Amino acid sequence: MLSADRLLAFCAMSLLLIVVPGPSVLFVIGRALAQGRRAALTTVVGNTLGAFVLVVAVALGVGSVVERSAIVFTTLKLLGAGYLVYLGIKAVRRRGALRASFAGRGPAHGGVRMLREGFAVGVANPKTMVFFAAVLPQFVDRARGHVVLQMLLLGLVFNVIAVVCDSVWGLTASAARTWFARSPRRLSLVGGVGGLSMIGLGVVVAATGRSD
Repeated sequence: MLSADRLLAFCAMSLLLIVVPGPSVLFVIGRALAQGRRAALTTVVGNTLGAFVLVVAVALGVGSVVERSAIVFTTLKLLGAGYLVYLGIKAVRRRGALRASFAGRGPAHGGVRMLREGFAVGVANPKTMVFFAAVLPQFVDRARGHVVLQMLLLGLVFNVIAVVCDSVWGLTASAARTWFARSPRRLSLVGGVGGLSMIGLGVVVAATGRSD
C-alpha cells in the first residue's frame, strides 16, 4: 500500500518532530514529576489515543476544515490550553498531598482518570491536528488508492514512535522524581514545578499558532 521510501521518509520526519519536547511531552514530564512513573506511562497511552483520534479525523476530512478555519483552530487551541491550565492549578493546589502519597497515606490515583485526562490533552492539541492535516497527505500515494487507509497507517506509525519517545521522557522524569522524594521540602517542589509547567504550557499553547 505504501512504498518503503515514503514510509521511511515519514518515519524520519516524525522522529525529528517527536524528539523535540512539545505539548504532549511536557505534559507527560509534568505528570511524571508530580505523580511518578505509572502516571506518566498512563498519560502517554492517553495522549497517544487522543492523537490517533486526530489522525482519524484528518483522514476523514476534518483536518482540512481546521486548516482553513481560523475560528475552529482557535477554539480547539483555547480549549486545550484552558484544560492544561486547569490541571496545572489543581496540581499546585494539591502539592502538599505528595508527601502522604509517598508514605502510603494518600488516595490512589485512578488509572482511568489519568488515561482520560491524557486523552483529553492529546485530542485537544490543535498543533497536532494541523501537523497531520499538512503532512499526512504529502506521503500518501493516491495512485495506489485506499487513501484513507494509507493516512491511518501513517498516523499509526507516528503514534508508535511517539509512544516510545514519550515513554523515555516520562521514565527519565520519574527517575528524577525519586531523588526529590527523599526530602519533604522537595516533594512540595515537585508538585509545584509539575503544576507550574502545565500552566506555562497552557499559556504557550494559547499564545502560539496562527492568528489569521
